[in-house]
Formats: sequence, C-alpha cells, structure tokens
Amino acid sequence: MAAAAESIVVVHNVAKRHNVGTLARSATAFGVAEVVVVGRRDVSAFGSHGSTSHLRFRHFTTLATACAYLKDERGCDICGVEITDDALPVTAHPFRRSTAFLFGNEGTGLSQKECEVCDFFVYIPQYGGGTASLNVTVAASIVLHHFGVWSGFPERGREGNKFVVADKPQGQSRGLYCSDSIEDVIEERKIRRENACDIFEENGSSHTQESNGLDTMFTD
Repeated sequence: MAAAAESIVVVHNVAKRHNVGTLARSATAFGVAEVVVVGRRDVSAFGSHGSTSHLRFRHFTTLATACAYLKDERGCDICGVEITDDALPVTAHPFRRSTAFLFGNEGTGLSQKECEVCDFFVYIPQYGGGTASLNVTVAASIVLHHFGVWSGFPERGREGNKFVVADKPQGQSRGLYCSDSIEDVIEERKIRRENACDIFEENGSSHTQESNGLDTMFTD
C-alpha cells in the first residue's frame, strides 16, 4: 500500500448542480486532496456548509485534458464508480496508489467516453432490494471513506459530539485553479458564444491560478 496515496474527486457530467455542494462536504470530511471540475462551472454550493473553503479545486474544459493532468502530473489511477461486469466491490479496497474517482451521472451512470478513461471500476454492494442505485453524493461518501481507510488517513480529532473543524485558510487568492491551455480557453469561449449563454466564467489566462474555494465558480 502506498503510504502517501491521495484521493481526488472528478466532477464531470453531474446532472443536478446542487449535488456538487454536498459532494464537496463529503470530500473535505474524507480527506480528498483536490476536486477536479470538468466542463461547466456554474454549479451550486448549496449543501456544502462552508466546506469548499477547505478544498483545492482545478478546472479543465475537457475530460481529455483533465485525465492528462491526473495521469502525467499526479500519477493517479482513474477509478470509475459504476456497476460494470469487471467492477470490484469497494469493500475489497482494490487500490494501488493515489486515485481519482469518477462518478456517474445520476440518471445514466458513466458514459462510454468516461468508461474508456478509467483504469478500473468499483461498485458499492447493496443488501436490500428497494432501490437500483444510490444518489451520487451518497455513493461518493461511501467510496471516499473506504479509500481513506485503505490509505490510512489519520482520523480527525473530536470535540463533544462533532469533529473539530480546521480554521478557514487565510491569504488565499479567490481565483480557481485553471489548468486549461490557451487553445482550450479559446474553444470554451467559442462554445459559449455559439450557445449564446453564459455557462462559463470569463478567464483569459492560460496559467494556473491558486484557490482553496469555489467562490468564483459556485452559485448559492
């Protein structure tokens, strides 16, 4: 087991924007190192309870550029959370190193394109017959908790009946980590103009901008 293994959450093709805020809350609870956002940025912070200020975020216009970053710069395996023929139960902890988790769309699951970029798949065993699947945020919480157990993350201290919340990071810029190339930024602007809608925020820089929150990305 890799002692320094980290978990990363990939947000792509999530149908219900408010789910991302709840997902961020689970991500900070279970020690996620970074949240990678692919595509649209107008997602809601509803349900995050302020946890977004304790997370690092990075945005990519396309799934291909996000995967290149995860593979080449972070050295991650990409794990699809989906019920496939070759999926392994998450309870078996089939992890090898730092892992980026890609969760399926709430309605349709992972697309063929998303499946193709995954190195392996895990599923969450169910023991009751009342539902065919779990909400994406519930599934994320279970999977991220199992990864934390496998990786040996130290348990957070408790005070009374709650866990101790860290002080909000100070002195951080308000920008979002932006790792798109200039070509990706140009393509993003082109798509936005063609659709005649303001889906993406304006960001003309091809350089990485530091952030520890989603205040430039999330709407309330």
